[in-house]
Amino acid sequence: MSNKLIRVLVAGLGNMGKSHALAYETNPGFEIVGLVNRSPVELPEELGGYTIQSDFAQVLVETKPDLVSICTYSDSHAEYAVMAMEAGADVFVEKPLATTLEDAQSVVETARKLGRKLVVGYILRHHPSWTTLIKQSRKLGGPYVFRMNLNQQSSGATWQTHKQLMQTTSPIVDCGVHYIDVMCQITDAKPVEVRGMGVRLSDELPEDMYNYGHLQVLFEDGSVGWYEAGWGPMMSETAFFVKDVVSKNGSVSIVMEGEARSDDIDMHTKTSTIRVHYGATDANGEFTRKDDVLSMDGEPGHQALCDREQAFVLSAIREGLDLEDHMNAAVNSLAVVLAADQAVRTGTAQKLDL
Repeated sequence: MSNKLIRVLVAGLGNMGKSHALAYETNPGFEIVGLVNRSPVELPEELGGYTIQSDFAQVLVETKPDLVSICTYSDSHAEYAVMAMEAGADVFVEKPLATTLEDAQSVVETARKLGRKLVVGYILRHHPSWTTLIKQSRKLGGPYVFRMNLNQQSSGATWQTHKQLMQTTSPIVDCGVHYIDVMCQITDAKPVEVRGMGVRLSDELPEDMYNYGHLQVLFEDGSVGWYEAGWGPMMSETAFFVKDVVSKNGSVSIVMEGEARSDDIDMHTKTSTIRVHYGATDANGEFTRKDDVLSMDGEPGHQALCDREQAFVLSAIREGLDLEDHMNAAVNSLAVVLAADQAVRTGTAQKLDL
């Protein structure tokens, strides 16, 4: 283990980029050596002493960082990741790893070839409530039914960000990787087929893009799951956050607070409580056990989760953690959502070979 200070360059200063930059600023194991963004943005007070530069390639050469944190729009993730690793840096990259499966595989192969650390921003893996959900679901045993969504009624700056994302990436690809990853952590079975449907609900989008999508995934053990994602000012706030796992033995569900809003970034990870329902009944058909309601009081908020995620990156670098499974999981979950996107566009189910 080395206690060397990790010099980090942050590229992309949207919501996630700013939060990760704050995590580096407050963690004594990191030193920020540069911030890159295509246009000027307002920075939190804690980052006020830094100058924002616009040319990623130039700053990469000038600063020679140990770590590059890539939080740009997804169409530049693969290019920037490969550039960073070839320049001698380890990489943290926000999800999705790339916009094509070939690019994602190329990034992983580059990390293997050059011996660089590659961590992908699967923030739910660092959330104690979500790890509890996964653990409780696995206790029930499969096959499973996964019911998940994350719709956002976005307006103003958030809708502008969503429209920019949708120049290249649909909602079920951008956010779906998280929830496919959760499904795969619960069942050890491989996903074998995916289906999808989507609708373009705004004339402000490219004609070949949709801002509402729904995917359905089938696993080799008989488990099935769906994920729904919609973005825009037209989206309903009703049932925008559903996280359910059902098996023959019961179910595990995230229960949200009644006043939760879909455009609150903390709501994208916040759980409030987890309800564990046991399906066993007695001779009279009555339940033999009451539901367990697990309080998630004190769970970390969005910034604290980013702090945890970057603490993991620090450990991965200093302790030389084996990230092979992590990288494979990132590629596989991306493969599923990209196949779902293809299913939306072609109207045909897509077979998977992962």
